[in-house]
Amino acid sequence: MAHDNDPRLAKSRKAAEQAIQLHRQYRGKIQIIPKCPIREFSDFSIWYTPGVAEPCRAIVKEKSRVYDFTNKGNSIAIVTDGTRVLGLGDIGPEAGLPVMEGKALLFKYLGGVDAVPICLGTTHPDEFIQTVKHLQPTFGGINLEDISQPKCFKILDQLRKEMDIPVWHDDQQGSGTALLAGLLNALRIVQKDLATIRVAMIGMGAANVAVYRLLKHSGLDPGRVIACDRQGTLHRHRRDIEARQDEFVDKWRVCQETNATGLQGTIAEALRGADVCVAFAGPQVVQAQWISTMAPNAVVFACANPTPEIWPWEAKEAGARIVATGRGDFPNQVNNSLVFPGVFRGALDVRASTITDEMALAAAHALADYAVNQGIHDDAILPTMAQWDVYPQVAVATALQAQAQGLAGLHTPAAQLHADATRIIRQAREATQLLMPIMDAPFRSQEGSRT
Repeated sequence: MAHDNDPRLAKSRKAAEQAIQLHRQYRGKIQIIPKCPIREFSDFSIWYTPGVAEPCRAIVKEKSRVYDFTNKGNSIAIVTDGTRVLGLGDIGPEAGLPVMEGKALLFKYLGGVDAVPICLGTTHPDEFIQTVKHLQPTFGGINLEDISQPKCFKILDQLRKEMDIPVWHDDQQGSGTALLAGLLNALRIVQKDLATIRVAMIGMGAANVAVYRLLKHSGLDPGRVIACDRQGTLHRHRRDIEARQDEFVDKWRVCQETNATGLQGTIAEALRGADVCVAFAGPQVVQAQWISTMAPNAVVFACANPTPEIWPWEAKEAGARIVATGRGDFPNQVNNSLVFPGVFRGALDVRASTITDEMALAAAHALADYAVNQGIHDDAILPTMAQWDVYPQVAVATALQAQAQGLAGLHTPAAQLHADATRIIRQAREATQLLMPIMDAPFRSQEGSRT
């Protein structure tokens, strides 16, 4: 067990200590800037009135031309109600805004996607759904974020049915895609087969429900899964879930499909003999002594942020061979940031009408294969965000699958998709680098005057 004075814990707190100072200094981290040339003030007669009336008239005649004359095709909304933010819980829409801004920053820098944070002042699912539907004329896609369960499932399912643009819940589909990619490569290293492993799933919220669905789709035997929530293992006799099965549809399905032996108990029992632990449950809920009872060459995903279910060094000391977390300051970051920029890049580039599980699976395999080509080992099962050329590959895999499923409004060859995604992402990164001296200048000036 780590103590408060453990230098490894001190290192883990460093980013938090810097965050307050720098967020205050920059007053957030995103802005809107023009992407058209402004050579002189007369150019505004082109970009605004009177010239802007012409593209308006063209869109009136053919609504789909909004993609030709506006930024809709590269613009998404990041929508939350602030009821399940990171590992912080129900902190409200205002307190959730820094996270949504951070998400927008990642969308732009890693995927070239313009993302607008929208934190709604309602926690009612029907009001949430109706509000998001009203956003469809402006945006080319919707990224749902940090919404508590079980309403997050209803919101996603209903919006996917009722909207003509991609709707993606990153805490579900993004988490599932990243986890699957990491697990595929971890199993390659430990030489185990997805079809025959035993998996303990700790926490059955939005993330692990999606993880379970994608793993099952990939060949995992549901009977060899032991899932846990706060009350213990999930099984066919969980009357508390059965009584609310209309509300917890996905969770009740897990009760029916998994745990073939009917094991009843706690997290400790679920982990005993398991090959893989997939935890999306909250800080420090997994004890090292439980990890020590897992099968040889155990793989542990402790994905809660900012504090994982177990610190990686504790899991390693307890016998786990491969340990992954959601944090970037430890090896093996299994983070949605490896997924959503490329997935949306691909979906937007072919004007996909939705993002299916098959598209998520294609993205997961592209992500895993990229890492294999770079070289995987115990402490490197996935690429890092610094390997930016992974994002065009994820984008291409997503776009091609959308085309194969008949869900794409545009049909573009793989080579062109890759070239376009690479260009757009490179432009976003280079534009950010060009802005850095300008953004930092006032603060460098202040520091100079103080010295």
